[in-house]
Amino acid sequence: MKLMILLLFCHGASAVEHSLKIYHIISSGHPNIPDYVGITDFEDTGMTYYDSNMTMIEPRHDWVSKLMEGDPQHWKKKSQDCKNYEQVFKDEANSFNQHSKQTGGVYIVQQIFGCVWDDETQKADGFKEYAYNGEDILKFDLQTETWIAANPQAEITKHEWDGNTANNQFWKNFLTNFCPELVKKYLTYASAFLHRTDLPSVSLLQKSPSSPVSCHATGFYPDRALMLWRKDGEDLHEDVDQGEILPNHDGSFQMRVDLKLSSVKPEDWRRYDCVFQLSGADDKIITKLDKAEIRTNSGKPSDTTVPIFVAVVVLAVILISVIGFTVYKKKKERDSKELSRCSYQNCNIEPKCNCAQKSEAINNNETATLRFCKRD
Repeated sequence: MKLMILLLFCHGASAVEHSLKIYHIISSGHPNIPDYVGITDFEDTGMTYYDSNMTMIEPRHDWVSKLMEGDPQHWKKKSQDCKNYEQVFKDEANSFNQHSKQTGGVYIVQQIFGCVWDDETQKADGFKEYAYNGEDILKFDLQTETWIAANPQAEITKHEWDGNTANNQFWKNFLTNFCPELVKKYLTYASAFLHRTDLPSVSLLQKSPSSPVSCHATGFYPDRALMLWRKDGEDLHEDVDQGEILPNHDGSFQMRVDLKLSSVKPEDWRRYDCVFQLSGADDKIITKLDKAEIRTNSGKPSDTTVPIFVAVVVLAVILISVIGFTVYKKKKERDSKELSRCSYQNCNIEPKCNCAQKSEAINNNETATLRFCKRD
């Protein structure tokens, strides 16, 4: 019962399935970042944020703010629940660290739990997992109400937790009953946000004069769109590299399509254009292949370049903690794309930008208030 009270609101799709996912992160050994972070995702979009330096949960979207304004005392209590659960999770993290026999240095423990609810079949499926330094260690089995250990070090904790039947029964009820009810509640507030239509900004990018030209669109919603290169109005299929639709932390999406210039004669540039179109929409965004419009490494850097890379060092450990759920994300449908949040627009033209810096850049470039790398 105590655990239920503590966790009640320390939380953070497709047209049919709706998801709520809650992330807790404990890190040690880094003085410049919070040692506890709690993140809530609703419909794979950042909903709320909380860390050990705060007293109240922070909303990440206007619809969440309206939800909080409707019952401020309720949210105040849930913020306290998050603060209390911080100690519960720290105790679990210390136990994992002892069992790992790690004697020093930085260690990171991640916890993810939540549910997916199908609004047609009314069926719900829940999950709860732990990872230590990026490796899976424990997973809750809803059917048997027991824990599955991923390595020998986790066996000790598994046997301890298997014996706590009351806590395991609570988790099964929470994940299969209470969590889906939260999803339904949030859907009523988030409806306008989820059903909006946003057009993207489109840019032409090029790493070097010999590199392909990328037509990059970012900020569009929903995640159903067509993007292609044309020549004389005809779709191109050769010398074209089609990228995936990837999520931005603010709930919008980005995509790109590359054109190899080796087959394009200089005098023929005017015959090429890039087309973006949202699924079901009549309007198209057409961008002509124009050398004057291409952003390259030799061009003037954007104003956000300096703050982007200053923030990289401060957020490095939290980035690692998020990447630590790679294994889990690859197991779950729809979640694999969340690990590819590098800003193609700002990082692809920077030769010294590694993968870690890219993930940092997209989060810091797109919102100054973001405090964690994700997958917001």
